Formats: sequence, C-alpha cells, structure tokens
Amino acid sequence: MAGPGLGPAPPRLALALALLAALVAVKYYRDMEAARQQQELALKSLGNEGLFLFSSLDTNKDLYLSPEEFKPIAEKLTGVAPVSDSEEEEPPDPDGETLSIVAKFQPLLMETMTKSKDGFLGISHVALSGLRNWTAPAAPRSVLLARQFKAFLPPKNNLELGDPWWIIPSELNIFTGYLSNNRFYPPAPKGKEVIIHRLLSMFHPRPFVRTRFAPQGAVACIQASSSFYYTIAFRIHAEFQLNEPPNFPFWFSPGQFTGYIVLSKDSSHVRDFRLFVPNNRSLNVDMEWLYGASESSNMEVDIGYLPQMELESTGPSVPSVIHDENGNVLDSRDPSGEPIQFVFEEISWQQEIPWQEAAHRLEVAMYPFKKISYLPFTEAFERAQAEKKLVHSILLWGSGRTLRETVLESSPILALLNQSFVSSWSLVKELEELQSNRENEFYSKLAKLHLEKYNFPVEMIICLPNGTVVHHINANYFLDITSMKPEDVESSIFSFSTNFEDPSTATYLQFLKEGLQRAKPYLQP
Repeated sequence: MAGPGLGPAPPRLALALALLAALVAVKYYRDMEAARQQQELALKSLGNEGLFLFSSLDTNKDLYLSPEEFKPIAEKLTGVAPVSDSEEEEPPDPDGETLSIVAKFQPLLMETMTKSKDGFLGISHVALSGLRNWTAPAAPRSVLLARQFKAFLPPKNNLELGDPWWIIPSELNIFTGYLSNNRFYPPAPKGKEVIIHRLLSMFHPRPFVRTRFAPQGAVACIQASSSFYYTIAFRIHAEFQLNEPPNFPFWFSPGQFTGYIVLSKDSSHVRDFRLFVPNNRSLNVDMEWLYGASESSNMEVDIGYLPQMELESTGPSVPSVIHDENGNVLDSRDPSGEPIQFVFEEISWQQEIPWQEAAHRLEVAMYPFKKISYLPFTEAFERAQAEKKLVHSILLWGSGRTLRETVLESSPILALLNQSFVSSWSLVKELEELQSNRENEFYSKLAKLHLEKYNFPVEMIICLPNGTVVHHINANYFLDITSMKPEDVESSIFSFSTNFEDPSTATYLQFLKEGLQRAKPYLQP
C-alpha cells in the first residue's frame, strides 16, 4: 500500500490542473491575437515610418506612450529639458567648488570611411546628414560642481592600486543579446550615469551612456594615492545617436573613452580631469545606420578615424564663494578687477602605478580575453623570434565583437595561447599601410603574407616568426561549423573534441593545436 503523498493525484485535482492549463493557453492565445490586432491597427494608422518612430519611443512595447516615454518629444518641441530626479539626489552645496571644462573636437575624417572609396555610392545624403553636420562640440565649455565627480570615487572597501571596479556595470553579455537599434533618444540617466551623461553631452546632445552591445558601462581603478587625493583612471563604453526623425537611426560608437581624474577623497576638490577618445590607431570609430522602418531593416556598417574628441579641465576646481577667517564673503576679484589666483599645495603621491598598467587593467576588465597580451603586429613577430614561439594573429576589418566575447576569453584557449603563442590583433587598414611602406621590406612582406590569407570580416592566422602562414580560418566559417552538430561537419580538419562541452572552445583549441603540429617541420633544428 502506497504511503501518504505517493499515490496518483486525485481525479478532481488532475481535472482542475488540466482546466487551469487550458485557461492559461486560451488567455495566452487571446493576448497574442489582441497584440497582433493592435499592431495591425497601429500600422494602418501610422504607416511604416510612423510606426517606426512610435516604436523607437515605446520602450516597453505596450503600444502606449507614457509621459516618461513621450518626454524626448516634449523636450524637442518645447526646448526645455527638466532636471531629472536622479540629478537631485544630493542637493548642491552653494559654497562648493566648481570645475571649468572645455571640449575639443575635430570631426570624423570622411575619407577614412570604407564607403568613401567608391564615393559613398548607393548611400543617401540623408543617411549621413547627422554625421556630416557634426562639426563642433555641442557645448564648447561647461562649469560643473566638483562634488558631481563623486561618482568616480572607489567603493568603500579597500582596493589595491590597479584593482578595477564598475562605475556603471555592464548588463549585457553574449547570452543576453543586445539593445535595440531602433532608438533616437537616450533614456534618462540615473545615479552615477548622470555625470557621465552630462560630460558626454558636451560633445553631442544624444549620448547613450550604455552601448547597445557588450561590454557596456564604465570601469575605473586607482592609479595613484596620497593622504588626501586619488588619481582615478577610467574607461567608458558609450555611443551617440546622430540622427533624428524622420531620418533613420545612425549610431556613432568610438572604440572607447578613457582618461583620468585627480580627486580629493571627500570629492570636494578636483585637481585635474581629462577624458578622450584614443587616436593612436588608424581607425577608432564604428558606425551603423538603418535603411528601413523596422528593427529587422537592412543595416549599413562602416569604420573611420576621429582625430580628436576630448574634455579637459582648465585648472583645478575653485570655490564659488570665498570667505575670510571670520566667515565673511570676499569679492572674488582683486582691486584691479582680475580674478583672485589660488595657490594649491603640491600633491605628494605615496603609491603609484604607470598609466599603461592602469589602462591595461581596465581593458582586461572590459575584455577578459586580453588577459594575455595582444601585441602590435611587428612587435609580435620580434617577440616570437626571441621566444621561439608561433604567432597567433587576429586580422579584422572592424571590431571582431562576437569572437572576442566568446571563444577567445575561455580558460583553455587562454592557457594554450599563453604557453605556445605570441598574439597580435591588427586592422586590415594598418597592414595595408605597412605593406605599402617599403622602408622595411621584412615588415612589408609580413603584412603581405597576412593579407593574402585574409577574407572579410575576420581571419585567424597562425604563422612562423618569419611570417610563413601554417594555418588559418575565417571567422564566418568558424561560426558556421561550431553552430552545426558534430556529425554534420564534413571536414575532418576541424574536429570536435569530447573534452569540452562548448563546441566553439573545442574547435578553436583544435585549430591552435593543428597549427602547432603543422609548424613542427619548420621548427626542427
């Protein structure tokens, strides 16, 4: 005889559960049908382009615009932007210090875009209007309260120099997907997003503090520390929306914003501040724009070079009100009418790490695959020659987003690359320039051997220190075979390993091992 709770469910309970399941199914069907009908009515009322604009504002996709969702349009029509609640969390100190910041901006060089080679054939002038018209910063100068930079201070727990923390945590990864392309107006910033949004708004009125793709957000670390001050190094991934309705969205995504702030530990005083887009590589901006009134519309992509995008403080923050020793307010100008000059004590740093080390720590926080060094192209071959290793080279046209967020950051891949390879990460444009430079024939030959094997968009290459390519695989082919079932892969060149459940890791590991095997005849003494 079965014990309590072990027998079959009573008939009435089973019937009730079946009835409940049927009701849920009916409700789901009716909700879906109602949503479809509402979508059809909206399309009939607004047309494709009207519904596209409506959807870009309807963030929760309920076909209803709340006051918060309508706010960007209200601000556009009235020209008045109300202060958000998040900006009022901490009331400003009327006697607090203020910091003057200037924006320096040189527009993107249109001739560096790939599409410029054929004169932007097939690309409407309207699509690029936001880009072409962006020739100067939105606010060349701004005055901010020193305490607004409190967001850059480290968390309460004790951190060592170089230990990264998130100012704005990334909420996306390869599993969560990405945010919608069909948007024109940034969401209202909250908390620590406020100061970063305010700073980026000096460049353009529509900054998105969180990028559509991972890694998003902002990360920081302590570069130097004294009794009363920190130097905080930071890295921000943000982007801008350059177009407005009735045009389609145009996304402008710098590779990164980086910089530093010298800030008192109580955030009352800022000694120095600088934020900039690095311009030391031949391409530093990704661009994407839609060609239709839906999320699934065709998207055009391109890359280009931005010479300058920088914010810099004009000097240390200064008191907005000056008091004498008795608390009386003094005139901020001397008898001749000139502003009073402040003298600040020199900071004596007790601990400090180099800027390059701080920047690398932040890069690894954003991109775990950078736990191993990816050297400049020519330096990688020099290191491989000295260490008698192979070169593992990533040659790409754009960002290599999918590759860097998946297989390259897996532990088995990192271990093998660290043990047996010297790695490099290069843009096609950089190698084209190196190939055409005849001042160093060896480097020119290395670039030529790489470019002969390259296919769009990304080629992974294994080669000897002399540049001889022993193995290579295109990223598209790699992604295709790793998305197939093992029994469906015809080629035996890239077989799946049973040691790893992830087919991407297993296949890339096999690629690296086969490169080592093929190189053996060349490396024999």
